[in-house]
Formats: sequence, structure tokens, C-alpha cells
Amino acid sequence: MTSLGLQKITRALISVSDKQGLIELGQALAAQGVELLSTGGTAGTLKGAGLKVIDVAEHTGFPEMMDGRLKTLHPKVHGGLLAVRDNASHQADAASHGIAPIDLLVVNLYPFEATVAGGGDWDHCVENIDIGGPAMIRAAAKNHAGVAVVVDTGDYDKLIDELKTHGGATTLGFRKSLAAKAYARTAAYDGAIGAWFAEALSEDSPKWRTFGGTLSSTLRYGENPHQSAAFYASGDQRPGVATAQQLQGKELSYNNLNDTDAAYELVAEFAAAGDAPAVAIIKHANPCGVAIGSSLAEAYVKALRCDPTSAFGGIIAVNREIDAEAAEEITKIFTEVVIAPSASDAARAIFAAKKNLRLLVAGALPDPEARGLLVRSLAGGLLMQSRDNAVVDLAAMKVVTKRQPTEAERADLMFAFKVAKHVKSNAIVYAKDGATVGIGAGQMSRVDSTRIAAWKAGEATRAAGLETLLTTGSVVASDAFFPFTDGLIAAAEAGVTAVIQPGGSMRDKDVIDEADRRGLAMVFTGMRHFRH
Repeated sequence: MTSLGLQKITRALISVSDKQGLIELGQALAAQGVELLSTGGTAGTLKGAGLKVIDVAEHTGFPEMMDGRLKTLHPKVHGGLLAVRDNASHQADAASHGIAPIDLLVVNLYPFEATVAGGGDWDHCVENIDIGGPAMIRAAAKNHAGVAVVVDTGDYDKLIDELKTHGGATTLGFRKSLAAKAYARTAAYDGAIGAWFAEALSEDSPKWRTFGGTLSSTLRYGENPHQSAAFYASGDQRPGVATAQQLQGKELSYNNLNDTDAAYELVAEFAAAGDAPAVAIIKHANPCGVAIGSSLAEAYVKALRCDPTSAFGGIIAVNREIDAEAAEEITKIFTEVVIAPSASDAARAIFAAKKNLRLLVAGALPDPEARGLLVRSLAGGLLMQSRDNAVVDLAAMKVVTKRQPTEAERADLMFAFKVAKHVKSNAIVYAKDGATVGIGAGQMSRVDSTRIAAWKAGEATRAAGLETLLTTGSVVASDAFFPFTDGLIAAAEAGVTAVIQPGGSMRDKDVIDEADRRGLAMVFTGMRHFRH
């Protein structure tokens, strides 16, 4: 070998489920005088293009069997991949057993992830677990000193260029990069299989967990310019930022993606067929305005009124096809991202005039009650939990005060609690007539969140030119119990008439008594929605 570690490719084994670019690759290899080994449908495709191909069964002298489960697991395949080129003992063994070297392996695996995503039944998913492919990939990657392994159709052109540049050979640096990708691919593949088994067997905490993903985009930077970042798609088909089509605008940033996901998950709380048009405006992963209305345009105007200052440069999510009327309203101020299940042609035309606005269509809304996993990295490990997919049932709420909430209050209480689920703890949400009118988020003290939400409502009242505070006659939702009466008192002083909270504090009786003294209605949900 030269200083570049050049390794001439004389023989290649190609076995792929994804035939994209296969013929062009085969032709390029044949032009370099490379002998082609292949199996099944891959061999048929190459032969159909007029290429000379040796079936693996012919090469090994051992037929395919067991419906194709057994075809490449043979010493003449693995010996050809694993034999170290400059090891005399390895070469002597290969010669004595008639094992010819294989210098290039091109494999993409059975489409297990796609089969699961497509709703395949148990047997169909099991049949799409590749065995020979990962075994060959790992063998070739281990012996990257002499073997190139390609697992990504996106690398075919790079391989062809490499061969043209180096006279039919590959460099050691190139083979190392291919080997790194190969091991990452088999790890992600096995991780997907393990996750599927865990889900199917309802194992919430299996002994080993692997999380894999495919690079979707390299981002300019992370939360701050000095941080590197990238977005990886997990293969989960949950509608949202990973599945959405971006119709216009520049690339999404790390913060854009994080905030857009938060916005779409929140608006999905209003995904039921009978739910009204809903709009959520997000800033820094917290809602600064959420509302329902008779139309998206009305809902947007109501949501914007909650905090028009913070909404500038925000992220907007809606729960149905966005129309021209809503688009006209939204484009009156600067907005970073709009995400919707779909967008009308008229709305697209209106947004197109705003070149810096990103418009995403996700095709559908995520199911707020669906199972799923949330993962966060900690020093030395990963913290995992199931998605907060709990939804409060109106009928299950317990009225704990002397006064019952009115029907209008009940509707606003449900609305406010849905929103509070998506506000960083400690979370307080004031709502009236299907719209947030004050939001307090992420404070260390619940009473501080209550007071901040009321202060924000006061700012919004003045911005709207109103004389009556927006929180007058509103309801308030708390994501967790009021530990003392001070938070309830602050909400009452802001003008609320009804309260929704989980309950469960050792001072619940004090809080209930205070509510009764002030003539408030209060319901307990028995369900907490902390969000850190």
C-alpha cells in the first residue's frame, strides 16, 4: 500500500433492498474491471442491465435456502471480507480453502424501520429483520484496512469518484469514513429492532436502550453560535417538524425546530374532529398566546392579544388548513415559522411575499394521546420518560368548592388546563372566552408565576386600549397544586372566578376554604402536568 493506503478493488459483493442508483454503480464498477457478486433481486436487476454477475450461491458452492434467510452466511463470503491483506497466515488459510478476497461490500438492509412505520404485523416485521446484511457490514467495517463498505446510496457517487481518482482503488481515509458510517447504521438498525420489541412487549425500562436517527440536516449552530448542532430524524412517523414539508423560507435553526415542535404539540390538544379552529403562538418553547375561535383568523387575533410584544418573531401553529384570511392576519407582524396540517393555495401566495417566513405543512396533527418516548441527556447518561399523553376528562373533574362552575367557566377551565400542560413549570394560565389572557411560565415560585401572568395581562390590556383588565372574569389553571393560599389570592385579586388545579397538597383544605370565602369555583383534576 502507498501512504494513502490505496486498495485496488477487484471483487465486489452487492446486496441491496433499495435499488436506487444500483445500475449506475454496477456499470461504474464493471468499467473498472471489478468482478460483481450478488444475490436475489439485486443480481436480477444488474443482469437485466446487461452486466455480468456471479450469484453468491455459485461463488460459495452453497445454495440459498430457507426462503432466502441463508445465503451470505458462509466462510467464502466472510473469509473474503475478514482476511487481513498483509497477514501471511490469513492469506495462507484463504488460499488453502479457496477463499477469494472481497474488496468492496455494498449493502443496504432489509427495510425494518419502514415496515414498522407502515404498520406491519408481527410476522412481517420479523421477516424484515436482516441477519446476513449486518453480519457482512460489521465484518467489512472491521477489516476497513483492506475493504470498503457502503451502506448508504448517497455514497455511491463518492465511491465512483474515488475509484476514478485513484485508478480503481480506495484510500484508507475513505474506507475509515465508510466504516464509521457502517457501524453507526447497524447500531441504529439494531436499536430500532430493540425499541420495537420493547414497545410490543410493553417493556417501559428494558436493560439496554439504544436511540438511533438519520441525519436530516446540519444546522448552522445550536442554541448559541458557539454550539454545533444537527437534526436527526428518529423514524417515528408522528406528524411534526420531522415529517413536515418546508414550502418556503430559509433553513430552520435549532431554536426554530425546538419552538416549532412545542407549538405543534400544543395545538394538537385541539385535534378532535369537533374542536374549534385553534392557534398557538410560541416564543422560547413557551406559549405567549393561545386561542380558539370561529375561524383561524379570529383565533389568531385573540391569541395575539394575550402578549403582542412577545409574539413578534414567534412561531405559529394551527390545527387545520391555513386559509387566506388567517395568512393575511399573521403577516401583519414578523413571524419566524408557521406550521399547519396544510395550507390553501391562496394562503401560500400571501406567505410567499414574506421571504423570511418559513411555512411548514405536516399533513396531519399528532395524536396527543399517543404513546411515545421523550429523552434528555444528562452527564453520564440519558433520562427517559413516556410522553405526557394524559388528557383530562371533564366528567372526571371534582368540584371541591361550594360554588359549581358555570358551563362557560367549565369550557374555559378545560381550555386553560390544556394550555398549562405545555407551559414550563411553574405554570399559570389565565383564560377567558377560549383565549389565554395571561401566562406565567418557568418561575421558581408558583405565586410569582401567578403575579407575572397577571402583570402580563395588564400590559396586554393597555396595549389593546381596554379599560377593564383582561383577567377580570377569567379562569385560572395551574399545572400543579397551590402549596399555599397566596397563589390563589393573587389570582383572585386579578379577577378570576374559577380555578382548575390538580390538588393533592397537604394544605388543600386551606386553599378550598379561601376559594369559598371569595366565592370562587374550583375543580381538582387529580393530574399534574409538570414540564421542565
